[in-house]
Amino acid sequence: MKLHNIKPAEGAAKKAGKIIGRGQGTGKGGTSTRGHKGAKSRSGYSKKIGFEGGQMPLQRRVPKFGFTNINRKEYVGINLDTIQSYVDANRFGSDISFEDFVNQGLAGKNDLIKVLGRGELSAKVKVTAHKFTASAQEAITKTGGEAVTI
Repeated sequence: MKLHNIKPAEGAAKKAGKIIGRGQGTGKGGTSTRGHKGAKSRSGYSKKIGFEGGQMPLQRRVPKFGFTNINRKEYVGINLDTIQSYVDANRFGSDISFEDFVNQGLAGKNDLIKVLGRGELSAKVKVTAHKFTASAQEAITKTGGEAVTI
C-alpha cells in the first residue's frame, strides 16, 4: 500500500455538487445559473402546489357541484355479528359501554356509535351506544339484553 493508491471506503466520499454564486471568475457567477429576471431568478421563490404557469389550475377549472350539510352527524356503524364475535372471544363482557368499543378499536373516542342489525346475537348483553336501528334494538331485547341510548 502506498499513498498514491489509497482510496476512501465505498460510499464514504461524496462528489461535491456544482458550486455556484462565487463570482465571475468561477464561470458560474453572475446570475448563478438562474437565468435573467422572472420569479424563478429571485430569492424566496417557491412554486405553489397546483401552479400551471399561469394557466387556470385544474382545481379551479373543474366544476364544483353538490351540497355538504354542515350539521351532518357521522356515526360509526357496529353490527350485531361483530358484537357477538367479540363476546365469543371474551373481549366484551355482559355490559358493553362506549369505552369498551373505544378500547377494542371499533371506534374513536370522539366518534358517535350506531349499532346496526346485521347478523345474529345470541348473548344476553347490555349495550350502551348513541343510536340503534330498530332491528338491532329488537334483536338485543329478544335475547334478554338491554339497548341503552347515551
